[in-house]
Amino acid sequence: MIRPEQNPEFDALFDGMLYSLMSWKQLAEFWARIDTAAGWYLYAIGEDRPEAAADAEHVGTFIREIDALLHKDHHEDYCGIVYTDDFNRPKIVKIYDPNHLGSSCGSVGYRVLPGWVMSLTPPSDLTPSHFVPQNRRRWWQGFLEAIHHA
Repeated sequence: MIRPEQNPEFDALFDGMLYSLMSWKQLAEFWARIDTAAGWYLYAIGEDRPEAAADAEHVGTFIREIDALLHKDHHEDYCGIVYTDDFNRPKIVKIYDPNHLGSSCGSVGYRVLPGWVMSLTPPSDLTPSHFVPQNRRRWWQGFLEAIHHA
């Protein structure tokens, strides 16, 4: 089945009302509530859009690895860079790259996309308006290689 490059259901979630997970404790509790077997699409912005949902093992691995990356690279005593539509039954999770946050008020002249998206619906193509750093591409490729060899 060929999926369209744009998915109105995804776009509505992506552009809809989202809530920030402000504290690291709140983020840890949120990750624990994620149903890893729910059919999550894992999307690294700037990479190919996923055509299929990841299995539970890979979603669990992604959550552990992205959490470690956020803790390592976001040098704040709060989180505030992970957003969701629902704290208890999320359909979408936007994860912003701590090394490319831009301006939340949009004054930089372009929409700052998250670094990664988890979605229960097939994602639309999202093309970043910025260069995705090679270290982030290597991190994603390493993640993909690890799940393909698991």
